Amino acid sequence: KQWYQRRVRGMIPYLRLIRIDRPIGTWLLFWPGCWSIAIAAQAGGLPNLALLATFGIGSIVMRGAGCTINDMADSEFDKKVERTRTRPLASGLITHKQAIRFLAIQLSIGLCILLSLNVPSILLGASSLFFVVTYPFMKRITWYPQAFLGLTFNWGALLGYTAVTGDFNLPVVLPLYVAGFCWTMVYDTIYAHMDKKDDIFLGVRSTALKFGQYNKPILSLFAIGTISFLALSGFNAHQTLPFYLSLVVESAHLFWQVFTVNLENGSDSMKKFVSNKVFGAIVFFGIVLSTLFKLKNSKSNNSDSSSNSSYI
Repeated sequence: KQWYQRRVRGMIPYLRLIRIDRPIGTWLLFWPGCWSIAIAAQAGGLPNLALLATFGIGSIVMRGAGCTINDMADSEFDKKVERTRTRPLASGLITHKQAIRFLAIQLSIGLCILLSLNVPSILLGASSLFFVVTYPFMKRITWYPQAFLGLTFNWGALLGYTAVTGDFNLPVVLPLYVAGFCWTMVYDTIYAHMDKKDDIFLGVRSTALKFGQYNKPILSLFAIGTISFLALSGFNAHQTLPFYLSLVVESAHLFWQVFTVNLENGSDSMKKFVSNKVFGAIVFFGIVLSTLFKLKNSKSNNSDSSSNSSYI
């Protein structure tokens, strides 16, 4: 029993390192891949459940790896900020050597998951590693680290479709990827407002600071971009009425965030940020229902054709 208790206690810092108690990051990484898997489903069919599960596990593992890399890069910064000084690396509960070993395990699991996919997906997934590794350092060199997060977190929008079909359907997946990028610019800029005082103190950069008094107008443009590129992807994928109805709900959700968020209130910014797991779910189920509706349209058309043939 004592051995078991020691093991459990020893795991807690690593679970905190991967933010197991804050799953919102995993949801935000997971949804774009789900959208892509769903939009690749055959007319009248559900998304590939095995692939959804694979992407779910992969999201947990790779989000955790990203947190590990981020905390290794920021451990000195984290020691100087009240909110982050208790993180395992900053507080000394985990050493950098231990974090590197843990990261190697995470990346090995991620590689095993990637190798379970088809060859085009393996090549495409491997190419995302550059963004995974470099993103944590971007706030030191650019005012737009949120843009690099958008490039990283939405890679699943490119990968999901290829994992289903083995093909890279550019007219469908590229607008989906751009929509995800714009979405990330909205939610992560809102999130960055919670850290802007600390960012100024530490000398690091963010779009929250860069956009200044124009934050809400610029975020509104990114919200419009999100919906517009979702619509373009859906149009190219021959989506049906439920998809376009879901766009109305998604628009309302995004503009609710942008227009009602109090960017000077950390708890309200967090509330709006966390609500994006709901936005991702709305997009997903809109695509699923739309794909199921394709079969109904097809059957209706076939029925009309048969009736016309009988009449003739």
